[in-house]
Amino acid sequence: MVSKEFMRQIEGYGLTTAHILYRIPDHPGVLQTFVWQDYDLAPRFPVLTGFLDFWKRELEGPLHSVRVAHSQLIKPAEFRAVNGVLTLH
Repeated sequence: MVSKEFMRQIEGYGLTTAHILYRIPDHPGVLQTFVWQDYDLAPRFPVLTGFLDFWKRELEGPLHSVRVAHSQLIKPAEFRAVNGVLTLH
């Protein structure tokens, strides 16, 4: 059975990491860090955008900044379909 993460990579998703700085509601002068990581599609990042929309709607800590790193783990040059299998004894 193929893992869900592998199938997403085949579909073009890459590992995305977001470093989120947000203000603590009780102390607006203090910044707190949150690191988020999931598979997402660059350059629009729909999964990250959905998470940030949830954050703004449901959580009290206002966002200060978001830094994003993205890496496509499987690139076209690294993945090729195989037409046949050769077995040697």
